[in-house]
Amino acid sequence: PSTIMVSAMSVNNEIGVIQPIKEIGKLCRKKGIKFHTDAAQALGKMKINVDEMNIDLMSMSGHKVYGPKGIGAIYIRRKPRVKIEPQIHGGGQERGFRSGTLPVPVIMQDYQFFKLIVGFGEACRIANLEMESDLKHLRELQTMLFTGLSKKLTHISVNGDMEHRYPGNLNVSFAGVEGEGLMVRTAGVAMSSGSACTSESLEPSYVLRSLGVGDDQTHTSIRIGLGRFTTKQEVLYAVDAITEQVNELRAISPIWEMIEEGVDLSKIEWKHNLQKSIMKLCLLYTSD
Repeated sequence: PSTIMVSAMSVNNEIGVIQPIKEIGKLCRKKGIKFHTDAAQALGKMKINVDEMNIDLMSMSGHKVYGPKGIGAIYIRRKPRVKIEPQIHGGGQERGFRSGTLPVPVIMQDYQFFKLIVGFGEACRIANLEMESDLKHLRELQTMLFTGLSKKLTHISVNGDMEHRYPGNLNVSFAGVEGEGLMVRTAGVAMSSGSACTSESLEPSYVLRSLGVGDDQTHTSIRIGLGRFTTKQEVLYAVDAITEQVNELRAISPIWEMIEEGVDLSKIEWKHNLQKSIMKLCLLYTSD
């Protein structure tokens, strides 16, 4: 009775898993609870029907669909009506929800001209047209990437469900290798140790922990992104570059030695994050 709203990502930004939005929306509507979804990672990548999914509020971002940065949108249901408080008071623009001049005028950025609202709309139009071909392209690249890594390396695992996931996001753990170290050493490959929202945190990923991933594995994960303009040649390069660095880091890692000897790291009680400290020392050693 005390719950007034439920908010869930349509696609998780760290592991790429697609959430059961339709089922969540149906349950919320039955209970009389407002349902919001963060669709930043889903817009233009999967079909979204706000009526079928019982979505009351949905937030979106322009740069996630190859549109301009600095522009977003929110869907607010009219029937049944969702009442929200204005974010900014003043001139009454955006039906009173957010007063202020709309960002339609041309903005100069790096000697190019963008119209934020128009650019966002055009990006959405293109994304809708290219959605099926984009997904087919990304599925091929994701399969090529993970298959290539699996053939060349042992003890790697995918974080999250492989079936219900957006193929442009592959979150992989390499046992015995510190994720941040691998990211720093692998030149020419853009990777992250988490989402852009949490990548600067030194704490283990709360997303991976919620999946039941232990501390022995949370620090070994890397998020690899694939997009509309990623080529097969780039994926092959990434496979070779990542494989080379994983092998080099494992060659000097006492953690990897323990894994090869059959030690179950999940049964070890690490003191003061000793596992991560050992991995970082190995990184410093190979960087000198």
